[in-house]
Amino acid sequence: MTAAVVAVDIGGTTVKASVVDERGVRRHQRTGPSEGGADTVAVVRSLISTLREAALADGLDVLAAGVVTPGLVDAATGTVAYASNLGWRDFDLRAALAGPLGLPVSVGHDVRAAGRAERHLGAARGTDDFVLLQLGTGIAAAVVTAGTLVGGAGSAAGEAGHMPVYPDGEPCPCGKRGCLEAYAAGAAVPRRYRAAHGAREVSGAADVVGLLGVDPVADRVWGEAVRALGFGVSTLTMLLDPALVVLGGGLAQAGDALLGPVERTLTELLVWREAPELRLSTLGPAAGQWGAAIEAFALTAAGGCVRSWSHPTSVVA
Repeated sequence: MTAAVVAVDIGGTTVKASVVDERGVRRHQRTGPSEGGADTVAVVRSLISTLREAALADGLDVLAAGVVTPGLVDAATGTVAYASNLGWRDFDLRAALAGPLGLPVSVGHDVRAAGRAERHLGAARGTDDFVLLQLGTGIAAAVVTAGTLVGGAGSAAGEAGHMPVYPDGEPCPCGKRGCLEAYAAGAAVPRRYRAAHGAREVSGAADVVGLLGVDPVADRVWGEAVRALGFGVSTLTMLLDPALVVLGGGLAQAGDALLGPVERTLTELLVWREAPELRLSTLGPAAGQWGAAIEAFALTAAGGCVRSWSHPTSVVA
């Protein structure tokens, strides 16, 4: 039988799971709601069990599961010290899954896993010093320095979304004011547009981007978002000196409407030093799942097969 793993990315609203075989091909996919607490654990167990059965029917032997989640995650112990959106505190996620499933389970941080995937398969392939800035519902970063993925003393490295970019600015759900996430996260852009416009409803950041050039409110809200990102990237640049900054997550699907303004702001702010190269993610919102698959294979005797996954188009289905 062909070796495979189940890769699971737990988000604030959705759990995404897929079977990835030893060639790096995604064979089956499922999603479920992420409602927090024990409900999310039950959804993850159900998705893994369902995908395991589908894989078996397809001639695949599922050897392990890789699960990534937001929050303060200790990959060594498999525990989540704190995940506000999921209602977890000091929660042993690995034990909650591995025992009932009878399957080895790796547990990791979603954005650091995405950074690992981008370095191996995506926009940062072969780069030893880079930052992945993941622009989803919230914002977080994966930092790779001298080829090492930085976790931090308390597994909290990369909380870039809570860097202050507009002092005394808008309140952030974290309790502070003026955070990058309050202006430039995928949830912040439509929220700020609705608050400023009132008359026009938008469902997501893509709707706001679609109004650029025809709606002054959209232009202003988007302009403040991309300038905030420029502030954030300039701070990361001065602190870490990366060769490359990758913009990922759902907001990166705005393409040149995002990349161009951030590049211009970054060049303006850095003044006396050269800006790092900026690229859009090539793995997109699926980067976390690919990172989870890489981490799961690392638990198994087939872990070395990951080195043969050499081209993104062969794994992003």
